[in-house]
Amino acid sequence: MYLLGFINNLEGPTGLILLIIILLLFGAKRIPELARGLGQAINEFNKAKDDVHRQITQAAEPPPVSPATPVPPAEPVRQQEQPPKA
Repeated sequence: MYLLGFINNLEGPTGLILLIIILLLFGAKRIPELARGLGQAINEFNKAKDDVHRQITQAAEPPPVSPATPVPPAEPVRQQEQPPKA
């Protein structure tokens, strides 16, 4: 997860300042709503990703052969008799 690698740098005063700025911008009542919406968006993204993955893997698999339909036996190949050479 290289996209979220910057979270490790939010320790100490930097993280505290960022939290204060977020609190001032959105207010204490809006932060849980924003977090809930972000969580729902992540869940929807994961569902869509799983659906696409499932469709790709199903398309790559060959269709199963149904054993219920019997295959008729092949007829033997008959060789034509050649007329005798004189």
